[in-house]
Amino acid sequence: MKDIALKSLIILPIIAFVYFLIMVVIGCTCSFIGSTNNFYECTFCTIGKVILGISVLSYVTILFFDFRMFFKNRKLSN
Repeated sequence: MKDIALKSLIILPIIAFVYFLIMVVIGCTCSFIGSTNNFYECTFCTIGKVILGISVLSYVTILFFDFRMFFKNRKLSN
């Protein structure tokens, strides 16, 4: 179980960093090509929600497989 907590302490900051990096790149690119303010009110938020949803789903998937392996190994050792 300590392994799962350690992995979470490493994976969560990486996911947050990549999320913010992607959003900064999208924002700078759209600002560079001259997007209107409406883009940042609607489309940018939608893109952010989709990317955040994908990152949360990937984190939950990683946790699911780790918990499954933990309980599988625990059951085999008993």
